[in-house]
Amino acid sequence: MGNVTVLRRSLLLSSLLAPSAGAALLAGLPRPAQAAPMFRSLHMFVPANPGGGWDGLGRAIEQVAREGGLVETFQFENVGGAGGMVGLPRFISQRRNKPDSLLVGGSIMVGAAISNKSPYSLKDVAPVARLTAEAAAIVVPADSAYKDVGQFAAALKADPRAVPVAGGSAGGTDHIVLGQLIKAMGRSAKDANFVAFAGGGPAMAAILGGQVKAGISGWAEFSEQVKAGRLRALATSGEKRTDPNVPTLKESGLDVVATNWRGVFGPPGLKPDGHEALIRFVTALHGLPAWKQLLETRGWDDDFLAGKEFETFLAEDTKTTESVLKDLGLAA
Repeated sequence: MGNVTVLRRSLLLSSLLAPSAGAALLAGLPRPAQAAPMFRSLHMFVPANPGGGWDGLGRAIEQVAREGGLVETFQFENVGGAGGMVGLPRFISQRRNKPDSLLVGGSIMVGAAISNKSPYSLKDVAPVARLTAEAAAIVVPADSAYKDVGQFAAALKADPRAVPVAGGSAGGTDHIVLGQLIKAMGRSAKDANFVAFAGGGPAMAAILGGQVKAGISGWAEFSEQVKAGRLRALATSGEKRTDPNVPTLKESGLDVVATNWRGVFGPPGLKPDGHEALIRFVTALHGLPAWKQLLETRGWDDDFLAGKEFETFLAEDTKTTESVLKDLGLAA
């Protein structure tokens, strides 16, 4: 009987100790390695005020990169003015040679550098990647006499100066779309009656208030008013439809394609490995499912292009923009 009791106690002790022993054994095994962040910290420089499109892209990068473990912390710096031309010199001078820095910018900076005759341009920074694109929309008040883009184009052909159109900064994507459209109608782009506004709010008020005949801006600026029936969207400027119910200029027989693209750039003076590290980071970010989900949620078109391909695109875009701005009388 005593031997049976000893046996039971031994079995009970073994069962109690087994989990601890197993845990000790597992603790001694190598754990699956967790990927280290690609950057401990990134300085995000936005050459615009908080709340705009470039700032929104920067914050989106932060959100997805931190959740995906690519970057531990971000530091933001916003310096707005003149289509990015106030902030650009600051980024160039203060972040030179610093591989933990990114500038958020886009197509507006290309035109702003040319029209403002800036001593600095995107040629002075290191192209990393183009990330998103947004087509411009041409809209009119719901009670406008222009029922479709054909009627609007006919009015421009008859007398461009009689058709004031609201948009963003002079020389920006909105202005360029109008100039290209007038040129496609066989008229001089210099005759464009473009009314520039500093923000979307004042431009919207001018369109709804009948102070202008039409407006051009990113689709996101107008989509809610279009859905509410206060504005009528005549066309968009991308290669494909942004909204299934709104035709593109190209499919309407007008050879005009232009988008407001946004991307990121490194500072000047980077060593090749520093530049490549930034490209690898943005490429990894773009590959995350969370990034694709964010694009869908925000309504942004995925327009990813990295490294040398982005650099080639940028050179071509600069030539095209300069040509249009010359037509508009905004470049020498």
